[in-house]
Order: sequence, then structure tokens, then C-alpha cells
Amino acid sequence: MPLTPKYRALPRRSLLLALLGGVAGCGVPAAYVRPGERAVPDLSARQRELTWANWPLYIDTDDDHPERRPTLEAFEKRTGISVTYTEEINDNDEFFGKISPALMNHQQTGRDLIVMSDWMCARFVRLGWVQRMDRARQPNVAAHLDPLLRSPAFDPGRRYTMPWQSGITGIAYNRRKLGREIRTVSDLWAGDLKGRVTLLSGLDEAFALLMQGNGVDITRWTAADFHKVCDQVERAVATGHIRRFTGNDYTKDLVTGDVLACQAYSGDVIQLRADNPDIRFVVPEEGGELWSDSLMIPDRALHKRNAERLVDHYYEPEVAAELAAWVNYVCPVPAARDVLAAAEDKDTAALAENALIFPDAAMRRRLVIARDITSGERVEFAKRWNAIVGL
Repeated sequence: MPLTPKYRALPRRSLLLALLGGVAGCGVPAAYVRPGERAVPDLSARQRELTWANWPLYIDTDDDHPERRPTLEAFEKRTGISVTYTEEINDNDEFFGKISPALMNHQQTGRDLIVMSDWMCARFVRLGWVQRMDRARQPNVAAHLDPLLRSPAFDPGRRYTMPWQSGITGIAYNRRKLGREIRTVSDLWAGDLKGRVTLLSGLDEAFALLMQGNGVDITRWTAADFHKVCDQVERAVATGHIRRFTGNDYTKDLVTGDVLACQAYSGDVIQLRADNPDIRFVVPEEGGELWSDSLMIPDRALHKRNAERLVDHYYEPEVAAELAAWVNYVCPVPAARDVLAAAEDKDTAALAENALIFPDAAMRRRLVIARDITSGERVEFAKRWNAIVGL
């Protein structure tokens, strides 16, 4: 299995994003694209092709031929549609800056399908930069999308986005070195963890779990909830309780033992546990944040129907199972679990019982999709959070 590429969800704060957030929040119409201006004549029927931009290491590959992608090749063979697949997304903000000039100016991006983290998808949806998918052409989506993922606040009914893979933000810790269990968010603030705790540096990645620790319903959190968390984190920084704020490099601190507990992503911990079973992942009793990286069809894409067919392909349980066995994230297709359970290979079949790929009923009750930060809130909130983190 590859190392989990969760660095993709850790954004760099950019001036461009702050400016665009302010523009959208002030109601300036230049950035917004009205529904009737998003589509162009679809060339799918006579051009059997599409271009798909994704993150590195985020699709299955052939062990003997890494340049081959079995599930994608199966789609091409079945449909006759040729897919140009590019691993060009390394950072949400960076890619946003790359394609936003075209979208703002009602131009084509050269891509028919892109994958972004849901908090960034929310921005695309608000700006009107993505097209509504035709669910009548996606029977697998209708039948198999996980109910937990069907209606996030930023896209009710998943009309414009569709989860590619999901994950959980929770707490990772070294059980042997800590000498006890961690069960709640408040456990991070225990005295024996002073100087041995890290939090995620990205605003969109960190805040929801900390709010859950305060008993907040993160589907409807308020500015007061956000500032309360900031107050708590400021105090923890001032007392030296928080060692540092991290990107994906929290995994190194956890492995070396410099850190005993930290905010973490479920997919990373699956990989870490393969080498060190003392490392545990917990969805706190107060709850954990369920997030997704989602597929979208940008405005003026030339091959919309072909892209819709590709999205639906990955919601076939057999295809979803093959992908899940490789990437080890939370699978958005629960029916894929039975496919993996029936596998002849014991290691593959064991994945069906991994609650970090197919959360069990108890864990599912604690998983919540957070309300996203709106464009009107972002400038203020980012300014305060980044001052605390030192960005």
C-alpha cells in the first residue's frame, strides 16, 4: 500500500484566496457565475474522451506496472472513453489559484473532472464554478452513496459534488508510551501530555474536532464557538502544552515519540499501524469530523456526460472495493465492504473489518460533516487562527 497522501488537505494560506473570499463575501458579482452561464455544448457523444485532474497516489495502480491504473483502464475498455489522467493537484489553494482565472472569466479550464477537499468544494459551489450533475445518468451513485455523505451543508443532496474518498479527523496516540487510553478531546489537555501534543495547522482541518470537544454541533457552529476554541488554543500555546502545529509531518513526531497524542487523519494511522501497532486512532466520545475529497465538473467542461459516467463507474461496489483496497480511506460505498469480505486473499478480506475504512455502527453515530466556513467568515477567522499558529 502507498503512503497516505493526506498532505493534500493541508492548505497554504494565500493572498489570492483571502481576496477572492472577500470579493464573494461582499456580493461583488464578478466572480459569481449564474447557472445559465456554466455549460457549453457537450461534445461527449462525438468525442469519447475526458480529462481528469487528481492528487498524487490517489488511485489504484498495478504492482508490477505502476503507470497502469486498473479501475480506470476497466472504465476505458467498457465505455470506449479515453481518459487523460493527471496528478497535478498538490494543494487546494494552489490548484484553486491555477484554474480560478479561467473560471472567473467564463473560460474553459481544460479539465472535465477535478477532485478537491470539501471545504474547497464549498467555495466552488458558492461561486457557481461547477455544473450540476445529472443523477439520472448515475444509477450507481443513487444506489450506493453512503447516507452519511449524501447532504453536506454546502451542497444539499450532493447535486454538484460527489465524494471520491472520505476520512476522519480524530486523535492518534502512542498507547504504549502514554500508558493509558485516550477517549475524549479533553484528554489532549491532560497534564502528562504537556509539550507532547500537536494540532493541525490548517484552519479548515483543525477547528471542527476542537469544537466537538466543547459539545458543539458542528453542523451549525457559530462565531462564538470558533472564538472559544481559539481562546483555548491560545492558552495551551502560552503554557507550552502544545508542542507545535503541523501539516502531514505530525506522523514523524508520533513515530519518533516526540509527540504522544495529536490531531490526525484516519488514513494516515492505517499506514502507521502497519509498522507500529502501539499507535492508535480514536474517534472521540464527543465525535469526530467526517470529511471528503470530492469530484466536481468545472464550468464549461466539454465532456460533461463522459465525466458523469466516470463518476458513476467508481460507485459500482466492485470498483469501489478495488480502489478502497489500495488507498485505505473511508470508502463512500458501504456495499464495497461485502465485496472485500468475499476476497480470497486474507489481507484483502481483512480490510472489510477495518473500521477506519468501513466505520462500524458505533463509530458512525459519532461522525459528523462540519458546516464549512463561509466566504464572509473566512478573512476574520483565518486572521485570528493564523496568528495563533504562526502562519
